[in-house]
Amino acid sequence: MKKSPKRDTAAAGPTVRVISSGGVIFRQHRGEVEVALIRVRDRWGLPKGQVEEGESLQDTALREVREETGLDGKIVAKLDDITYWYTQKSGAGEPVRIFKRVYFYLFRFLKGDVSRHDHEVDEVRWFAMPQAQQQISYATERKILIKATAFLEARKTKQEPRADQS
Repeated sequence: MKKSPKRDTAAAGPTVRVISSGGVIFRQHRGEVEVALIRVRDRWGLPKGQVEEGESLQDTALREVREETGLDGKIVAKLDDITYWYTQKSGAGEPVRIFKRVYFYLFRFLKGDVSRHDHEVDEVRWFAMPQAQQQISYATERKILIKATAFLEARKTKQEPRADQS
């Protein structure tokens, strides 16, 4: 039986845990659900950012959605969380392994303008949900959009009267 190679964790440097929060902000537009995606460099994704000292996950999600999209919303539901690893250089130039967990919430759009996003984001655009699922760059965030769709469909079904009701 072939053994898998062991990772040299000393060479990878220390590990840092990061907690972030963000959201899927949606609106009804011309009879369909649209969501706002952000573009940073050449990647489309969901707005998210690191939890600051004394901030709740929900407060962080509200702040990050507002800063990165220019939009205000109301939290409708907690969707899920994702985790991933990446490496970045420390201030001293040494590699640091980052373990990141991001909590996502579903937001109903209240007000705002996508042109008012912050400097960290290159572009914000509304996409119909099916197009957003195609456009988004990360598979884990695509799963978040799929969960948002399922939540909205379930809510819509509960609100529609059945044919046998009058």
